[in-house]
Amino acid sequence: MNSNLFPHIGKVIASTGSRHFPRMLHDLIRAQLAVDATHIRQMRVEPVTQRCEPEPPKDAALRADTLFSEHSDRRQPEPSSTAADAAQLHLTRRKDGYRYVISVYRNDQSERFSAQERSLLQDISPVLLPMVEKHINALQPLEMGPPGLAPIAETTGLDILRLRFNERLQQLGLKLSNRESEVCVGLLAGHTAPELAGQLQLKVNTVESYLKRAAIKLGISGRHSLMKWMYSPQNSAASPAA
Repeated sequence: MNSNLFPHIGKVIASTGSRHFPRMLHDLIRAQLAVDATHIRQMRVEPVTQRCEPEPPKDAALRADTLFSEHSDRRQPEPSSTAADAAQLHLTRRKDGYRYVISVYRNDQSERFSAQERSLLQDISPVLLPMVEKHINALQPLEMGPPGLAPIAETTGLDILRLRFNERLQQLGLKLSNRESEVCVGLLAGHTAPELAGQLQLKVNTVESYLKRAAIKLGISGRHSLMKWMYSPQNSAASPAA
């Protein structure tokens, strides 16, 4: 996976469940290849078994969101159709009776995606599709939660990223100090060391020291290795440094 994508990935995960998620996902994809629109949706692919309720149409879209590139002078593609004048590419993930789909579009049919571009997008699909699933699932309580509870979007984003980071530590039997964890989560969310220094009211070299300490415990070499440790599937079984 291209290491330049890791800061974008952190920002997407940090925006899970918020209105910023589609834009962050769109920007992440555009960092890999040029697209004019990104469309995400959730569809039911298994029928409801209750006899008293009508069966929903197969593949009926339950949730959908579309984001177009800004400052485009060309006519926008219609993401909900299979218009012949839009080059299209689709990624799908099926889980628990639902299908999660990411579709990317170009306005001009002459700009079809090349085999190399398809491969580039396919390479990051194991990261993109689970993020879409988590985002859509995080939105559900906004509609179904009981009155009086805080919207889920207020407690997702960075909190979800922090939770996933801590889960990863537990899986590998590792433990960091609170400051070390905050610095790592901040870097994973796409912040720079100077930005974190301002947020945490620390000196930049202090932030960098926390990162170095965390890197030793995680058995990695720096920020890019941290991103890879967090997001690359092949690193799920990594072991701590001696």
